[in-house]
Amino acid sequence: MSISFEEFDLDIVDLGAVSVRVRSGGRGKPLLLLHGHPQTLMMWEKVAPALAQDFFVVAPDLRGYGKSSKPASDADHMPYSKRVMAEDQIALMAHFGFERFAVCGHDRGGRVGYRLALDHPGAVSKLAVLDIIPTYEAFARADMAFGLNYWHWFFLAQPFDRPERAIGSDPDHWFLFRYGGERPAYFSESALADYLACYRDPGTIHATCEDYRAAASIDFALDAADHGVNRIACPLLALWGGKGFVGQNYDVLAIWRDWAGDVAGEALDCGHYVAEEKPEETAAALAEFFGR
Repeated sequence: MSISFEEFDLDIVDLGAVSVRVRSGGRGKPLLLLHGHPQTLMMWEKVAPALAQDFFVVAPDLRGYGKSSKPASDADHMPYSKRVMAEDQIALMAHFGFERFAVCGHDRGGRVGYRLALDHPGAVSKLAVLDIIPTYEAFARADMAFGLNYWHWFFLAQPFDRPERAIGSDPDHWFLFRYGGERPAYFSESALADYLACYRDPGTIHATCEDYRAAASIDFALDAADHGVNRIACPLLALWGGKGFVGQNYDVLAIWRDWAGDVAGEALDCGHYVAEEKPEETAAALAEFFGR
């Protein structure tokens, strides 16, 4: 019998360096779900209940996002690197009693997920990434189309506090600007309410900018050091939106096969927000992959 996402346990877990908001529920092997930008753990509300029938699902807010801690950053943006965010997940899953677990990450969470698999190969049994290619690949292949579609990568990475001032003047407008100013039909009212409530916090705005500053500096450097040297050891599933920028501009599987030895995947008939646009198809693909 399935339970709703609202019926999952809701906790604030102290990890030492940060505290994270997390929902957890279900039974079976552990599965960690990591959200993207500018979202929170609520992005999994349509998918997590189906997965919880066969897995113990853990869905946190990443550091800096949602209602998790927003720690101070530094000149190198290391506190918001995907390496440090990955270490948070090791500590979080240890809190639940797991040293080895499966991971699925969308968008920024996917970047945390593959860094987790690279840095802690013994901890990750399987990895699924939703609608991304590695950060190194995205920047190395950047062209006019990338800049026009992913312009926020460059805007958010600008020095403090230029983007923070612009976004902070009207957070709701900034959040909805990329969606034409209105709530996309695939964002539920409950999810959007949580996204906006959290995004109105100046601390969240700053932290998400630090996330993108880290991507354009330390994350790129770490990826570049690993490229062609350190490969993802576990099976990897890539799902992407066939109508989105990633699906229309990259050979997704070929790129991931340069980073991992066991890669499968497919496009779904949607845009970037795979888990919210096509929740049933996403849940089915993840359940089949992680349960294989």
